[in-house]
Amino acid sequence: MTTWKIDDAHSEIGFKVKHLMITNVSGYFTRFTGEVKTESEDFHDATITFEAEANSIDTANKQRDEHLRNGEFFDATQFPKISFVSKKVKKIDGDQYKLQGELTIKDQTHPIELEVEHFGVTTDPWGQTKAGFALKGRLHRADYGLRWNATTEAGGIVLSDEVKLNMEVQLVKA
Repeated sequence: MTTWKIDDAHSEIGFKVKHLMITNVSGYFTRFTGEVKTESEDFHDATITFEAEANSIDTANKQRDEHLRNGEFFDATQFPKISFVSKKVKKIDGDQYKLQGELTIKDQTHPIELEVEHFGVTTDPWGQTKAGFALKGRLHRADYGLRWNATTEAGGIVLSDEVKLNMEVQLVKA
């Protein structure tokens, strides 16, 4: 069994949400950890655990970030961790996979499926073995109790319910 850890200095855990239904607002979680265990070279049998600190959310807007940390969204004081536990990795073909698991936000756990692309394994200049992946997925924020919204003067909504997940993850062999 080989254990890999997320190299947080070379990884991004990002998301996008439609704002006013005309543009996307991007954000990231800046503090996170994760572990992958596998017996295979191609990660088809991997088991994955991941945690992000809810209060590490960063959308490049201090006022919005504080709103996202409060009780109307993540309630980061009461629910400090966002977690993911894998259930199954399905190799589609070549370097394409589907990752099925359970995502927990604010004590609400729901199944989620992520598209995964494996970019390969290499050794860095310091002798560490690294593996690279891109992950994409979608979730409905209301499923996790992230229900705040408002309407515009014209009657439109401020935020979409759908959140797009975009992650670039570099693993380092432990």
